[in-house]
Amino acid sequence: MTQRTPALAQLASAYGIATEFWDWQGRHAQVPEETVVAVLEALGVDVEGDFVDRELARVQEREWHRLLPPVVVVARGVDPEVRVHHEAQASPEVTLRTEDGRWLDLRLQVGGEEREIDGAPVRRALLEVPADLPLGWHEVVVRVGGTEARMPLVVTPPRLELPAGLGQEGARAWGLMTQLYAMRSAGSWGIGDLADLADAGAWAAGMGADFVLVNPLHAAEPVGEMEPSPYLPTSRRFVNPIYIRVEDVPEVGYLSAADRQLVEWHADDAQRYLSLDVLERDPVWAAKEAALRLVFRHPRSLRRSRAFEAYVEREGQGLVDFATWCALAQEHGTFWRQWPQELQDARGEAVEAYRQEHATEVEFHCWLQWVLDEQLARVQRDLLDTGMSLGVISDLAVGVHPDGADAWGLGDALARGVTVGAPADQYNQLGQDWSQPPWRPDKLAELGYAPYREMVRAALRDSGGLRVDHVIGLFRLWWIPQGAEPFQGTYVRYDHEAMIGILLLEAHRAGAVVVGEDLGTVEPWVRDYLRDRGVMGTSILWFERDWDGDGSLLDPEAYRELCLATVTTHDLPPTAGYLEGVHIDLRSRLGLLDRPLEVEQEEEARSREEVLTDLRRRGLLREGADVAEQVEALHAFLARTPAKLLGVSISDLAGDKRVINQPGTDEEYPNWRVPLAGPEGAPVLLDELVTWRSARRIARAVAPDAR
Repeated sequence: MTQRTPALAQLASAYGIATEFWDWQGRHAQVPEETVVAVLEALGVDVEGDFVDRELARVQEREWHRLLPPVVVVARGVDPEVRVHHEAQASPEVTLRTEDGRWLDLRLQVGGEEREIDGAPVRRALLEVPADLPLGWHEVVVRVGGTEARMPLVVTPPRLELPAGLGQEGARAWGLMTQLYAMRSAGSWGIGDLADLADAGAWAAGMGADFVLVNPLHAAEPVGEMEPSPYLPTSRRFVNPIYIRVEDVPEVGYLSAADRQLVEWHADDAQRYLSLDVLERDPVWAAKEAALRLVFRHPRSLRRSRAFEAYVEREGQGLVDFATWCALAQEHGTFWRQWPQELQDARGEAVEAYRQEHATEVEFHCWLQWVLDEQLARVQRDLLDTGMSLGVISDLAVGVHPDGADAWGLGDALARGVTVGAPADQYNQLGQDWSQPPWRPDKLAELGYAPYREMVRAALRDSGGLRVDHVIGLFRLWWIPQGAEPFQGTYVRYDHEAMIGILLLEAHRAGAVVVGEDLGTVEPWVRDYLRDRGVMGTSILWFERDWDGDGSLLDPEAYRELCLATVTTHDLPPTAGYLEGVHIDLRSRLGLLDRPLEVEQEEEARSREEVLTDLRRRGLLREGADVAEQVEALHAFLARTPAKLLGVSISDLAGDKRVINQPGTDEEYPNWRVPLAGPEGAPVLLDELVTWRSARRIARAVAPDAR
């Protein structure tokens, strides 16, 4: 075990690694030395033997060895501090190329600190950059002697302003929240798809809704067992083709009668799963993939072929890498670390040769993403045409599968030997391990944040908003060394100015709102920072209390304005189930309770009754009201808050009670595999739900003027 020294602590600090922190009970905690060393090693820092002092000296001098920093991200109107380090006797030439192609000459401030580096004097100078540069991705170029350096200079909005209608005083919007895979219709192939999303949105728009917030649609495994959790994808840049509505692909209309019959047979195979109590992704995808391969082989028109080529060109190497991983996974399995060694390097010659040899298969997976891109764009157009102001609000997961396409294709931009999780808290006293590799802050900077930017752009494309799961992860993440327990991890900080700034720039360009899921353990200043930058928070009715005071329930007027307010979330049961305490019973059956069942039930019942009593006091709920009336009253309470966005779970519209996801479990409970059901637990289709008066009543509770 490496002994902690002042140099080791300084080295950790230089890389943003916490050596101490305050836990959820307010106690000061020291990070184990083994953890600090393991996290440093995951960042490529050699701390064996006497190397700590050497590495510390290297990191303290690293900027002096570079002409320019790797990247600078700054809010518009702020003078960026750009340090240039050059030979003391040289006269650098500095220019800036704006995103629109203009060139500007820049000046260096004369003078500055000097230091001897590798036996030669090096001078530090500050670059004078105009504070009124337009928003965008610019590039600084420094030439000195025969050396040239280039640096992205990203100018971001100081604040993300709300869309015109929503930004007016007192204006608000309500919308649906749905787990798309679970929301099926008679036309679905066993799993909810993008046509179902459009239909649900059209119904909600008729009730005055302005958005549909959907679970992450990120890509999953193309073969084998598909990961059910939408929050553990193989890639966050691309989409799961299980959400394609096959009949909406234009080429289907030109199939021969025989081929069309084959497509219908595949549909019949998949639709057999609509009546089951648990979703079956794998056989559904097998049927859908077979049909899509048949459609893919049909010739495309010249117009359609050119559109596909343009899409592939726009998406570039990232799409090609993803499609190549899919092809490789179908042959070698989805665990790329078990592939032949030469295929584990996405940039290697063997992978390029494989790509050429399997060009048709790689093209198929590119084509699937193009079809998804077209169908997602159509959903958004259709929802806006119905009168919605925002349309789809997408969801961005916090990470990716450690053996997935992103972990393979992004190389060392993701850390190896560590996973992301959460420290111990009152609900998970041993901490949590989410099994996801984190971004490396140093590599993100060296890459000019390009992988992060492309991911955010993809998530915002054809969306009116973006929900960022665990938005606190853009500030710091809990890293757990491989083989360690979750509570043995530590925090690693990110450049939140850069991460948030780039998010806001891309959202501004998309005309989208950003909602940060800021629940759980949060540093006090973070929510204020997010609010000041225009990022909405998340407020769950059951948890909104005066935590800085006596812990009493918040009055509706005291809710945050800049937030998405909801009654429930996917980590809680639907509201009808919550009111009946189904989550307590489930946790008891699964052995997840730390206290006797009766104690948990009593405390939960007392907490729920406190809320219901408050509703009665406000005239929102009558004595003796049944569960359906209680659900409606809870949503009516939300309508009294100043929250800009109100979300209604489609599970609440259906009166569903079953838990969607039970944290702390894997196969013990069918997480993310529960279809939308009615009050009695039987699966309910979208076609039926939109005719229910009970669903309309809840919608009217948050949108009194709905038609």
